[in-house]
Amino acid sequence: MEIIISETKQDLGKKAALRGAGLIRMAIRDRGEANIIVATGASQFEMLSALVKEEINWTRVTAFHLDEYIGLPKTHPASFRKYLKERFADLVSPGAFIYVNGDIDPDQECMRLGQLIIKHPIDVAFVGIGENSHLAFNDPPADFETEEAYIVVNLNEDCRRQQMGEGWFPTVNDVPEKAISMSIKQIMKSKAIICSAPDLRKAEAVKKTVEGKITPAIPASIMRRHEAVWLYLDKDSASLLS
Repeated sequence: MEIIISETKQDLGKKAALRGAGLIRMAIRDRGEANIIVATGASQFEMLSALVKEEINWTRVTAFHLDEYIGLPKTHPASFRKYLKERFADLVSPGAFIYVNGDIDPDQECMRLGQLIIKHPIDVAFVGIGENSHLAFNDPPADFETEEAYIVVNLNEDCRRQQMGEGWFPTVNDVPEKAISMSIKQIMKSKAIICSAPDLRKAEAVKKTVEGKITPAIPASIMRRHEAVWLYLDKDSASLLS
């Protein structure tokens, strides 16, 4: 895991986007296409803002959505489909964008997504780290063993409080209790992982991810077993690292 620390969130976002864009262009050059994973949340604002300005032949890119709440309509302000449509898909018009639909039978949706992603080996995964160290919506203790590409997960109290704290929901009781998430093993199959984790509220999770044990109790710690991970921090999120 290579750690890159920036002074500001804006600089973090630019550096993460620059690295990711280079990897996407390399995949297109080598194979004629690229497959990526795109995450959501406040931690991705600056990175996505910079990524959509990069010179990339987006028509050659298939993008997969990382996770979505179950039972939340795509018109809801907190919908990750809405987030990615407005901040990414509508701006770059990728060749294909595979959304996670939380409005239909979740088991069938997991099966549909699994069948699609197996045909599109991922070149670059853009991810973040939750305040409880979650990776995607894999809250602790995360399932490190399942071979399923997408799974139904229960969102714990810490995770739901984070979503409320970021301003997506008025109260914690408004945050859905279940979601569809890409699994840990599927994320780890990506050829490269670009992880953006700014803000002081992420400092404890970052410290555990980087310096703690690799354990399902710290889901993001699994990234240390991947041979091509870049972790982008700002001075606040890196403040507890020894």
